[in-house]
Amino acid sequence: MTETTTEAAVELRGVNREFRRRRTSLLTPPPVVHAVRDVTATVGRGERFGIVGESGSGKSTLLRLVCGLDRPTSGEVLVDGRAVHDQPPRRLGWLRERLQLVFQDPMSSLDPRMRVRDIVAEPLVAQGRHRGNRERVVELLERVGLSADAADRYPHQFSGGQRQRISVARALAPGPEILVADEPVSALDVSVRAQVLNLIDEVVEGFDLTLIFVSHDLSVVRHVCERVAVMQRGEFVEVAPTEQLFSAPEHPYTRSLLAAVPDLQQALAGRSAEELAAGVEGG
Repeated sequence: MTETTTEAAVELRGVNREFRRRRTSLLTPPPVVHAVRDVTATVGRGERFGIVGESGSGKSTLLRLVCGLDRPTSGEVLVDGRAVHDQPPRRLGWLRERLQLVFQDPMSSLDPRMRVRDIVAEPLVAQGRHRGNRERVVELLERVGLSADAADRYPHQFSGGQRQRISVARALAPGPEILVADEPVSALDVSVRAQVLNLIDEVVEGFDLTLIFVSHDLSVVRHVCERVAVMQRGEFVEVAPTEQLFSAPEHPYTRSLLAAVPDLQQALAGRSAEELAAGVEGG
């Protein structure tokens, strides 16, 4: 097993992921899609690291590799100095304890047949931790801004923003060290988006988490991340501190993203902090 420094929460070393398409001719080899190309990066412990790029840039594939849901064609993926890339899923229980994922669409990631208390407690049950679940669930629901009686309701009884809060509570349940958020606010309207981003910011700070935040929108990443990697065609074309990236982008693709993507900060500029705090979640 490869070791790394204790300061690195996640390390990617020359990571590649290729997919072979269906053969179209007996005379030619099947075409290869390079979803991730030679990605090397280190996410420090406690860092808030953003990955941004257009749809099809390879962001989701890279996340699957970090979370142990897929294996790279070549290269190394390490979490807390332990290899993820060469272990079968049955031996990744340690990774599930250290790393949790918040998905893009909370409605599809929450089982509609389960009550919220069972959804939030699910990671604990999977780890064999049955004692004190009720108290832990209530604590987490209140921590993400929901009342204790939400535990007895079903996902369809909540708004989109509230469902995403439930997803965050479930991710926090096993006490992870790393939180991975995959487009967690892309389906929400502007006011609810701001509230959920603030929630993520608060729980990362409050629980001393490392955050990997993926989005197609640079302005959203700017709200919560200290450093940003810009991904194009499977490659990191630019990695820089967030404010440096915004003030002096070096790569043409980064400049095009900054010019083209609607700016969340501008959208919120016309609303006071009091208005946002008092906003009703309806997304």
